[in-house]
Amino acid sequence: MSVAPVEIERPEVEGQPVTEPDTPWVTIVHNDPVNLMSYVQYVFQAYFGYPKDKARKLMMDVHTKGRAVVSSGSREEMERDVQAMHGYGLWATLQHD
Repeated sequence: MSVAPVEIERPEVEGQPVTEPDTPWVTIVHNDPVNLMSYVQYVFQAYFGYPKDKARKLMMDVHTKGRAVVSSGSREEMERDVQAMHGYGLWATLQHD
C-alpha cells in the first residue's frame, strides 16, 4: 500500500518562500587499520556521552560494516563533530541525510 504525499502550502515572507531547515546532516565514522576497537568505543563514550552498550554497538558497526552514523543534526553541529573525531585520530565525514 502506498500513500500519496501530502502537499503543504508554505507561507511566504516578504515575497520570499520560506525554506526548510537544512537538517538532518549526519557524522559518519569510518573503519581504519590504525585505531583499536576499545579506543573507538572510548571516544564515542567520552565525546558523545553514549552509554557503554551504545558506544560498543556503534564501534562494532564501524568495525564490521566499515562505517557508522554516530550523530545527526545541523550542518554546523556535524562539522564540529567531524572535527572532534579528527582530533581523536578517527576518520570521519559528514553527509546530508
